[in-house]
Amino acid sequence: MIIPVRCFSCGRVIASDYVRFTEACTKIINETGREPRGEEKAKILDDLGVKRYCCRRMILSHKDLIDEVLPY
Repeated sequence: MIIPVRCFSCGRVIASDYVRFTEACTKIINETGREPRGEEKAKILDDLGVKRYCCRRMILSHKDLIDEVLPY
């Protein structure tokens, strides 16, 4: 629902990285008209300095549902 502030496994702060990750993905969508591919997402995470696979999992697997739940 809401992006966790810290990684569940290692405790690294990931909330700010998630915001920058979504901004970079939105930029790719606006430029190319398609969703970013896996290699592009990997490059974005590398550029952000997210190296651990547990933190990458937290960012890649998050689905933002807050807008759907908010009316209830």
